[in-house]
Amino acid sequence: MKNAEELQEAVLELNDNAVAEYLLRHPDFFIRNAQQVEQMQVPHPIRGTVSLVEWHMARSRNHINRLEENMNLLMEQANANEGLFYRLLKLQGRLASATSLQEMLNRLHRWAREMGLAGANVRLFADRWRIGAPSDFTHLALNRQAFEALRIQRLGDNQHYLGPLNGPELLVVLPQAKAIGSVAMSLMGNDADLGVLLFSSRDAQHYHEGQGTQLLHELALMLPDLLERWIERV
Repeated sequence: MKNAEELQEAVLELNDNAVAEYLLRHPDFFIRNAQQVEQMQVPHPIRGTVSLVEWHMARSRNHINRLEENMNLLMEQANANEGLFYRLLKLQGRLASATSLQEMLNRLHRWAREMGLAGANVRLFADRWRIGAPSDFTHLALNRQAFEALRIQRLGDNQHYLGPLNGPELLVVLPQAKAIGSVAMSLMGNDADLGVLLFSSRDAQHYHEGQGTQLLHELALMLPDLLERWIERV
């Protein structure tokens, strides 16, 4: 009697972890008990129950399907990155061959217009570049203190912001712009402290949270080196 009670207590103490641990230690269990395994039934949400073999095969098929989906996604990303690379390389060539700063900025602006945007603008933090009078580049200057409230509100700890700007914010970064619905804004430089690159659209829905920023990121890193051909960095 005592042995029966002890056996019952031992069975009650079994749990998922104990069973799983036993099977991991004894992988030959399924070989030694092949007949019983084939007779095991597993709950199924649609069919009620299925055999353990069918359940395992279904899990394997699902795993293979997920692997195929991941592979397709990786291929799509690779194709997109390849297209991004060539677009960026072409733009870099156009900007690098400019003979003046204004020509380079005009080429960047035209590139943005070719993509259906309102334009592209570069603003430089005045404390990081020598662009004060009598420089010809004073119109590019952006006061860091005036920009700080916008940075905190829109960028936070991020380097990029995609979405709308209100009237006062637009006056800070794009004072001459009109009918701007949304922008893609990126802080330039490795430390994000050299200035701001902005692409603008008249469509309020064109730029929005969740869009990719890889192209923005690469341009924001590339432009300062090109700008140094004409402007000295502090």
